[in-house]
Amino acid sequence: MVVRDSKIPLDERSLYLRRLVIEALDGGGRGHIGSSLSLIEILRVLYDDILNHDPGNPKADNRDRFILSKGHGCLALYAILADKGYFPKSELRTFCHQQSILGGHPERGKIPGVEASTGALGHGLSVGVGMALAARIKGADHQVFVVLGDGEINEGSVWEAAMCAGKHKLENLTVLVDYNKLQSYGETSIVQDLEPLVDKWRSFNFNVSQVDGHDVGALGSVLASSPLEAAKPSAIICHTVKGKGIAIAEHEPTWHHKSNLDADQIDSLLEGLGGRHAQDLSE
Repeated sequence: MVVRDSKIPLDERSLYLRRLVIEALDGGGRGHIGSSLSLIEILRVLYDDILNHDPGNPKADNRDRFILSKGHGCLALYAILADKGYFPKSELRTFCHQQSILGGHPERGKIPGVEASTGALGHGLSVGVGMALAARIKGADHQVFVVLGDGEINEGSVWEAAMCAGKHKLENLTVLVDYNKLQSYGETSIVQDLEPLVDKWRSFNFNVSQVDGHDVGALGSVLASSPLEAAKPSAIICHTVKGKGIAIAEHEPTWHHKSNLDADQIDSLLEGLGGRHAQDLSE
């Protein structure tokens, strides 16, 4: 299964979450927009339908754990956390300001709902493996979900963690790969080819599934089936489009990170997503 140009239409909720991303980008004057837009449906399905979480009690013992290992995609994480009520939506406009809780990468202890500080790539899965092992030792039944970037899995530490997860048969661990096939230096197939990606995860004793990462229904179905097999960790390869939802940004490496967009450009992006500046950012 290879999805180069997802034809999945974006519904109003997906468009709205993308507009929140643009609001944060505008507030901070910069951000990894392409890497965030590829993630929206993955995070939406997790937080809407899969994760056991409580914005009113973000440290509840029985909560599921979620780690965004590709921390530079944090604009998407901040959008969904604000939408769910972990902090006021008005905070999005303070992104990357000196006194803001929302930095250029997620920071545990500073942002409600963030389980691990990430940004230095290749470490999120190791943290997730530790959490999953700890849950088993304690007899807890919560699940651990980790989102990896495709460029990120060039890091050898990812495969050390995968080897450990496979050895310990961590069926309470699910890895989702945001496979948009672009990284900051260009196409993953050229920078460091990842194929055969499914076989790689299987060789580390994961059960593997593939899905169009913008298909909310398909994502929900496969995640609801996790663990995909008893006594094995799960890996879900999510075929996505970098910059999904903004035509000029899709498949475009120059939109990996953007800064200094002027007011007219921001307005144009918002209009392209079916709306203008959000009216509820004072909530």
